[in-house]
Amino acid sequence: MIHPIVIHPDPILHETSAPVPQVTDGTRTLLDDMLDTMYDAQGRGLAAVQIGVLQRVVVVDTDWKERAKNPLLFVNPEIVWSSDMVASREERCLSIPDTPKEVRRPDRVRVRYLDRTGAPQEMEAEGLLAMVIQHEVDHLNGVLILDRVNEPR
Repeated sequence: MIHPIVIHPDPILHETSAPVPQVTDGTRTLLDDMLDTMYDAQGRGLAAVQIGVLQRVVVVDTDWKERAKNPLLFVNPEIVWSSDMVASREERCLSIPDTPKEVRRPDRVRVRYLDRTGAPQEMEAEGLLAMVIQHEVDHLNGVLILDRVNEPR
């Protein structure tokens, strides 16, 4: 099911999302709905807060525009390591349409999360994927790209 995307300056975008205590069928439905919404909106990532749900749930797919769909699903994602090497990239946000911003972020990260079944996972990401994961985790913490512009790293 496709949901409307919450648009800035809606104050919910600055709220901190709550951890998911257990991955349930409801969580899996939310993940599926978020993927449908992200693809429909032509995005590469989406946090639950962007559809008005204050839960620590994120979907990402950096491949689908150039190749086949390759969705990554994160419940309670936590960045547990980031590289000292920083990259500056133009970021876009579905909640802030038509307002790309240059943002500096670590070029590599390690993220710990629960998968669709509730099993603990950990993965490393670099480049575009690392940027999108960090962008979406920021959403879970109430941080937008507008808050990151001109921020020293």
